[in-house]
Amino acid sequence: MIGRITGRVDYVAADHALIETGGVGYELWCSARTLAALPPPGEVAALYTTLLVREDLLQLFGFLTREEREWHRLLTSVQGVGAKVGLAILGALGPEGAGQAIALGDAAAVKTAPGVGPKLAQRIVMELKGKVPAMMALGGRTAPGAAQVKPAAGQSEGAARIRADALSALVNLGYQEGEAAAAIATVEAALAPDAPALSDAALIRATLKTLSR
Repeated sequence: MIGRITGRVDYVAADHALIETGGVGYELWCSARTLAALPPPGEVAALYTTLLVREDLLQLFGFLTREEREWHRLLTSVQGVGAKVGLAILGALGPEGAGQAIALGDAAAVKTAPGVGPKLAQRIVMELKGKVPAMMALGGRTAPGAAQVKPAAGQSEGAARIRADALSALVNLGYQEGEAAAAIATVEAALAPDAPALSDAALIRATLKTLSR
């Protein structure tokens, strides 16, 4: 399996790029964002890759980050989302934007990608919203001190872990730690005393709504 290619950029086209390494030129199909971020021809680039194998087709897809590649794999696990549509979603929203839209249940944002209709956008949101927290963790950034979050008075260890996971995921989305922590506290304060504890996915969705106001 080809997992990553590093080589000289030969050319960049509208939907793919050719990268030469070891005397072999590889055509890599990429999102618009990835293509725009590639260096000019003649310079060296490195892309993570996924190889699509069909009976009559071998196609290589390129991604700037491992996070982008994993989002593409997750998106294409949804029925009706082919490799090109997955790239279109990542080109329109980026990995962070896709994660935020799906976590918020914002099918309208997903629908802005070319080739995605309202029914498919809704299916993507419904099938993937529970998987967003784990995907956010691929960003590689953990909120400073998140692992050391202590339970508040009357708060269980499990609740503290959920809060820490949500804080780390929001930092991976680009929010400042203090801003995210304050929004989480606002969400938790608004819960009724006898309300069941929120899951990490539910806490992230509720906090994102607070941050977007």
